[in-house]
Amino acid sequence: MENKQKAIALLNAIETRVHLDHINEAKYVQHNLNIAEGPAGLATLFSQLPIDTTKVNIIRAFQDGDYAFCHVDYNFFGPKTGFDIFRFEDGKAVEHWDNLQETSAPNPSGHTMTDGTTTIKDLEKTEANKTLARDFVEDILVQGKMERLNSYIDGENYTQHNPQIGDGLSGLGKAMDHMASQGITMQYDTIHLVLGEGNFVLTTSEGHFAGKHTSFYDLFRIENGKIIEHWDTIEEIPSKENWKNNNGKF
Repeated sequence: MENKQKAIALLNAIETRVHLDHINEAKYVQHNLNIAEGPAGLATLFSQLPIDTTKVNIIRAFQDGDYAFCHVDYNFFGPKTGFDIFRFEDGKAVEHWDNLQETSAPNPSGHTMTDGTTTIKDLEKTEANKTLARDFVEDILVQGKMERLNSYIDGENYTQHNPQIGDGLSGLGKAMDHMASQGITMQYDTIHLVLGEGNFVLTTSEGHFAGKHTSFYDLFRIENGKIIEHWDTIEEIPSKENWKNNNGKF
């Protein structure tokens, strides 16, 4: 099995409760700060999830070397959208990160948090696309060089899945103006991980949103050297005294 197939199986086990041997239980490092370390933490999580209403729907799955990452439509204690990342060694998962957000209604352009393109292509452009996505996050979201937006985004051909933002640069501009009018700030400080397969790239970043310590996961679809589609999840990072493991969010 490919690593992304193993990642899909691991996530589906949340719903099916079928034990899998794709985890190295002796080495497994958990970065979801609401779950205790190792297999005991996973067992506790499974025992808390309602059997009849817990649902897992894998929308997209990718792999990049020893990493596999998935875009997931969840239902546990209500609908949630998430990204899950697994790192594999010798064919088994040894580390896990995720970012979850309550699923919102469609955005101003009618797009949901998970619909849109799923076809992976341009595998030979993976590294170039990863560089483009990293540069976009660094230039625009970390450094705030908004004058460079046109060099990264394909104008009004940009499809947006963030629940608060409409399509195109015009939709992004309207959302930013609204945030500014409400005194809401968003700052990316550090890029932690950039993973890609072909025309899709996922970045994981740390920063602040509305004054709260926040984890940002952004999935970009890139075509002809431009970002043309974007999905994301934004999750507040709990204060350290509330962590159930000591591994950190990233």
